[in-house]
Amino acid sequence: MIAVIDYGVGNLFSLESSLRAIGADITVTADPEVIKKADRIILPGVGAFEDAARKLRESGLDEVLKAEAGKGKPFLGICLGMQMLFEKSYEYGEHEGLGFIKGCVKPIADVIPPDYKIPHIGWNALIFKGAVNPLFKYINEGDCVYYVHSYYAADCDESVIAESEYGANLTGAVACGNVFGCQFHPEKSGDVGLRILKAFNEMEVQ
Repeated sequence: MIAVIDYGVGNLFSLESSLRAIGADITVTADPEVIKKADRIILPGVGAFEDAARKLRESGLDEVLKAEAGKGKPFLGICLGMQMLFEKSYEYGEHEGLGFIKGCVKPIADVIPPDYKIPHIGWNALIFKGAVNPLFKYINEGDCVYYVHSYYAADCDESVIAESEYGANLTGAVACGNVFGCQFHPEKSGDVGLRILKAFNEMEVQ
């Protein structure tokens, strides 16, 4: 069973629908006991990093997620959920993340040309980094996914498994052991996104 974490930062309907479309057994939950029983965990999120991090801390879910990821359960962060995997974010200040992956979150404005629009919204091709990660076993380099973001994961080269070019090569996806992150939205990325979710749904405890 996949536990999709509901901590009050986003509409989970499209993610839930996509997971059900691939036949995944899922529960949308904020209950620590349900999360502990899950085989896999997805941390979604849209909005501001500071608000999301505070909600996780206040609910105690941050410690639950750290404990469950520490058991080797496949763990996927999506969009803001991916950014939460890092040590810190510089979105309107400096804020502590979950620390699953070394690196930080910075404004894309720092690295893209000044005439590029922010946020980066729309379809963009994936550029694989290194060996093809198991998360991508059902897709190909060059397949397009859907992004909506103004910040990106930086100083994390050792964990990057895919980038997309938007005036600069921006981190598209990361992996560190059993922890994965997608800056793009698989649930909004059509058949390509469904195949990524299918690969995640097949992953076993490491």
